[in-house]
Amino acid sequence: MQFISLIVLAMLAFFSTEQVFAAERLYIYTENFPPYNMSTQGRAFEHSADNIDGICTERAKAVLDKSGLDYRIKLRNWNYGYNRALSKANHGIFCTTYTEERAPLFKWVGPLAQNLWTVFAPPGSTFTMETLEDAKGKTIGGYRNDVRSEYLLKRGYDVSVIDSDDLNPKRLALGQIDLWIAERLAGPYLASQQDVEGLVPVFSFNDVDLYLAMSPDTPDEVIEELNEALEATKKDGTFDAIGTKYGL
Repeated sequence: MQFISLIVLAMLAFFSTEQVFAAERLYIYTENFPPYNMSTQGRAFEHSADNIDGICTERAKAVLDKSGLDYRIKLRNWNYGYNRALSKANHGIFCTTYTEERAPLFKWVGPLAQNLWTVFAPPGSTFTMETLEDAKGKTIGGYRNDVRSEYLLKRGYDVSVIDSDDLNPKRLALGQIDLWIAERLAGPYLASQQDVEGLVPVFSFNDVDLYLAMSPDTPDEVIEELNEALEATKKDGTFDAIGTKYGL
């Protein structure tokens, strides 16, 4: 009887340990936003971190590996990953722009990189901008839950949002939108993947920091471990080496 009890206790301990490990696993999402995050296979969805690359991805992987925490990285559309990171403990999304409005919505690890918001006009355009106000009256392409789109919408700009940024270069080239709000490096890269070349950058603003944003229900200890791991990657040179690889 005592032997059976010991077996039962051992089994309970095993399952309890399994549940703890499962609870502590981090689920991290990203999107196609080259050269920051991207599928190495040119696909819209990836289930394995091995098939996801980019500046932010490599830095996020380095931080997660250094932390020793169990994790999974998946590539989905931004809206999907963003909403899961908002609502599920131990879920996160990168690279996410840090703003005062977003600050209380997540717990933050970073910054992992910076980007410069840029308004693009179609190939061959002679349209010019001196200030952001010059885009008033134009239809600007964006996508849902993207900080740039939210910024413009709150200020009364006409923003045509879709679920993924992938189609916006083509929409711009076809005249379905007048302008496109993107990132200075990522915009032309993404456009080239859609066989759109020669986009005209007409105005840049808001040089911002990009982070790994974790659910507010993620334990503080996890966030501390991740930020300590980030500092460790900076001290050992890994962080800068990744930037150099991408020309930063």
